[in-house]
Amino acid sequence: MKDYEKRYEILRKMLEEEGIEVDEVEKKLKSFKVETPSWGYGNSGTRFYVFKQKGAARNVKEKLQDAAMVHKLTGICPTVALHIPWDMYDDWDELLRYAESLGVRPGAINPNLFQDDDYKFGSLTHPDKRVREKAIKHILDCIEIAKKLGSRDISLWLADGTNHPGQDDFRLRKHRLEESLKEVYSHLEPNMRLLIEYKFFEPAFYHTDISDWGTAIILSKKLGDKAYVLVDLGHHPLGTNIEQIVAILLDEGKLGGFHFNNKKYADDDLTTGSINPYELFLIFNELVSAEQDGLKMDIAYMIDESHNLKNKIEEMIQSVENIFRTYAKALIVNRKVLRKYQEEQDIVMAENTLVKAFETDVMPLIYKVREEMGVPLDPLKAFRESGYMEKVIKERG
Repeated sequence: MKDYEKRYEILRKMLEEEGIEVDEVEKKLKSFKVETPSWGYGNSGTRFYVFKQKGAARNVKEKLQDAAMVHKLTGICPTVALHIPWDMYDDWDELLRYAESLGVRPGAINPNLFQDDDYKFGSLTHPDKRVREKAIKHILDCIEIAKKLGSRDISLWLADGTNHPGQDDFRLRKHRLEESLKEVYSHLEPNMRLLIEYKFFEPAFYHTDISDWGTAIILSKKLGDKAYVLVDLGHHPLGTNIEQIVAILLDEGKLGGFHFNNKKYADDDLTTGSINPYELFLIFNELVSAEQDGLKMDIAYMIDESHNLKNKIEEMIQSVENIFRTYAKALIVNRKVLRKYQEEQDIVMAENTLVKAFETDVMPLIYKVREEMGVPLDPLKAFRESGYMEKVIKERG
């Protein structure tokens, strides 16, 4: 008997006694997917300095290599988000073949509208039509790249905003943004989606053009059924009830995806689940609840983090682990009992139902799933024992 099997049988029996269909939980865990970001594997840093790491990926092919290693060890990360122009490549057909040879595929395409002198006063909202047209062309180029790579989602974050009162007109900027997005939207393929991200501040410190989920959902509804809202966990003021936002977006059919990370103060891009794991659980609780209630869902689960101090691949594995474990906990919430307590207004027992699932050790369940998927039970340990890091340090310098 393997080390975890006895604990697995005990956990399975306990869950079945509560009416949880364990086979269904395991099936959902096996089908769960998380997209990792190419920019998480290369050297990137704070706003003040970049601390370079030995062996960090230097180009898009090396980023794909690292992402493939994460997928090999976890079994749930088959796609890699690309950022343009950071990940530009001369031959996209060749890059796609290379990615597939590693066992991964390109995922969401992320246009860059914040690293050009022309965008000092905005991109899609800029007062100068020439700049707006330049920004639109860049997104259209990204759409063409997505077509060649077979990618579905265009993930759009704007740094547009102002730093000073009176710098520009709020309503005129809104009109420019809507007109620009309509042009972009008209070029999407039938199977493609535009995911609209929001952020309440930074780098604009007076106002941001897409500052909250309300603005994002207004834009997505005006555009049509191929436009959705993207929720980045770091893009909210402290104390924001993100799980409520998720519930509303789910109910409106406008939740398109996540950028997973965590924060302590602002948009810190910390390891997912490292600061507030209970918040992450409550978010997944809403997702699982909506799915079990029969809501139509098509959500892209993506990581967006800046790995500055930890080994980049190890921190990515940590984030994937935390997301997977949290999803498992949300799957074992006794929803019939929870609904009963909610209807009876038994607040204490309703809350305890959630806490019980959150505090349950679901690792035996995950070990069972991983063994059946043919991946290491402990991905981080397997990575450290693989010799991969030593190999790429030697190869990459």
